[in-house]
Amino acid sequence: MNAWSVVVVIIMLGVLVTCHELGHFWVACLLKIKAFEVSIFVGPRLVHWKRKGVDYSIRLIPLGAYVRFSDIDENGEAVVSDDPQLLINQPRWKRLLVSLAGPFMNCILGIMIFSVLYWATGFTSLDIGTAPEGSQLSSQEYTIGDTITAVNGHAVYTYLDFYYMMDNSVPRTEKLTVSLKSAETGKKYDVVMTPELKTRPMLGITTYRTVDNKYHGWEVLNVDENQNQGKPVLKVGDFLTHVDGKAVADEDFTEFLENLGEGDTMKLSFVRNGEKMEKECIKTMITYSNDRGLRLLSYRADNPKNVFRAFGYAAKIPMSVIMLSAKSISDVFKGKEKVYNMVSGPVGVTTVVNDVVGDVDDDVGEKIYMLIVISGIISIGLTFTNLLPIPGLDGVQIILIVVEMVIGRRLSKKAENVINVVGFFLLIALVIFAFASDIIRILVG
Repeated sequence: MNAWSVVVVIIMLGVLVTCHELGHFWVACLLKIKAFEVSIFVGPRLVHWKRKGVDYSIRLIPLGAYVRFSDIDENGEAVVSDDPQLLINQPRWKRLLVSLAGPFMNCILGIMIFSVLYWATGFTSLDIGTAPEGSQLSSQEYTIGDTITAVNGHAVYTYLDFYYMMDNSVPRTEKLTVSLKSAETGKKYDVVMTPELKTRPMLGITTYRTVDNKYHGWEVLNVDENQNQGKPVLKVGDFLTHVDGKAVADEDFTEFLENLGEGDTMKLSFVRNGEKMEKECIKTMITYSNDRGLRLLSYRADNPKNVFRAFGYAAKIPMSVIMLSAKSISDVFKGKEKVYNMVSGPVGVTTVVNDVVGDVDDDVGEKIYMLIVISGIISIGLTFTNLLPIPGLDGVQIILIVVEMVIGRRLSKKAENVINVVGFFLLIALVIFAFASDIIRILVG
């Protein structure tokens, strides 16, 4: 594990949690609710000042932040007061807004992270591009620039859920229906793509099918667990360069692979962490289809229209996260996904960041880009995580306030304690599950 990866994760999570707490504070200020202390990060104070009765401090350790809405006595206990400016004495709707402000801030922050990223580097739309000759789409009637709205009846919002649907919703050997919206008329129409089936040895990898300039190979994005009869030769991040001596960069490589039927094994040549390697792979013949031909257009935010479109796609990222989360949970119950892939804790986040920081094939710019994307996804993920009814998260307070609104009075201390105890056990279970999931992913990866 790269030490810099740990540092990056600590700073990243610290900044995201700080913005979360500031969300609570800013909404409280707008509603004229009194705050006693705002601390950026935790630990020993580095800088301290006081303004309008609020103690502000910047502390040493970037592991989080906090806002204190009550005074405390010498024993560290909250002072009970009937001061109408205190949060505890506010109307329920104000307390609810303050509780929701933290998760809402993480959502807004995630959207702004993606917006700035798209404005600076461009963005991938859901507009359809030119289909390669011989692909399934090339035989259909469509207009370049029309926008994809659904795949097999399931709405898609950004390229994230589109690619997920492409890889997981329907096997490539089956028909696929894509819903499009005309850029000229706004009318919606469907194209049905029917695959042409052939047989060839299974490479068992997912790639962009574009040749890397450095290694002249295909970057491996995903590896089928059945490759090499359940003992995969390739790993994510490898660059496949040759199969039985034939370069994947050659124009006739596909034809070569289709005719590679003899023999029990094939030799895969690839580059891993900058080192050239060759390994034998047991040959498994599979039925496959021609390329679907769906290509998404990318744009630069170099005019007012595209600036707003970039923001629009960034604003839809939370919807993609919700859809992908729901689909992943559904796949677990259907047996399509491992249960330990549902949750990721600090170890899992650090492992992902470590893969980015330690990738010898990416330059500094590419690493920074991926870290920004990861921080945006985590920020949006914190929006929904903090809504869980677990002690220490906003979900508990939100539930208590909503229950108060329904019954018209405060819950008894006994009822609050029961909710907190149940939530505490849920928290412990979630922490253990997340930690175990991270370790399992490392072991099986």
